[in-house]
Amino acid sequence: MKLLRRRLLYLSRIALTIGFAIALASTAQAAELKLMSTSAMKVALIDLTTAFEHATKHKVTATYGNPGVIRGRILAGEPMDVLVLPELGLDDLVKQGKIVAGSKIILARSVLGVAVRAGTPKPDISTPEALKRALLAAKSAVYTDPALGSPGGIHFAKVLERLGIAEEMKRKSKLHDGTSFNAEFVARGEIEISIQPISEILPVQGVELVGPLPGDLQLTIVFATGIGTGAKEQPAAKEFIKFLTLPAAAAVIKATGMEPGGS
Repeated sequence: MKLLRRRLLYLSRIALTIGFAIALASTAQAAELKLMSTSAMKVALIDLTTAFEHATKHKVTATYGNPGVIRGRILAGEPMDVLVLPELGLDDLVKQGKIVAGSKIILARSVLGVAVRAGTPKPDISTPEALKRALLAAKSAVYTDPALGSPGGIHFAKVLERLGIAEEMKRKSKLHDGTSFNAEFVARGEIEISIQPISEILPVQGVELVGPLPGDLQLTIVFATGIGTGAKEQPAAKEFIKFLTLPAAAAVIKATGMEPGGS
């Protein structure tokens, strides 16, 4: 309930502080935008797209998923107007001619965190050695399948290698496909510990954030947005991206556990 109230508060704040400005500044006819985005920004974007629709005549249809899966669908020819993806993946799609060159804007930054079920003891993960002990002591763990191209999954697999426990963890780890938040398995009691971007942990009821990965084991994931080269609604797409970068929108992004913009 606290999360819901917080989201409604920020949604109201957006509508009041930028709604009229966007509506009055709008030069685009009412449009239907197709948004494709990494799941890591889903919670923030749900609130922001709702506010954008309230402030303008536009409608946004969103598809969320694992970055690698989203990238594959775009390369296969699936149309979209606005894309939100980890920066490296978006840059590659610019090179592939799928995103308009020069349209990229940095939206947010997130780091990887560890979650356990609410009410259970939180392990010490304050140092690499402590994290190693916590992972070895856990009966099970879940992280995103590196084969799907998720930056977080790829990085955490390297962390396990660096800690020298890749083989031990392989026997008790679930590699998730990113269709839902990893922490949901922990909330249901199916898995003991989850590793993923903090922005994918905070929205899940029934889990608690233990903390970020320690020291230089951490990964900062930069999320960027851009306009599809095949976008049918480029004026409205530009308006939507402008909306996502306004100060009040930054408050929503920050509330989900990310740092907004290029900070």
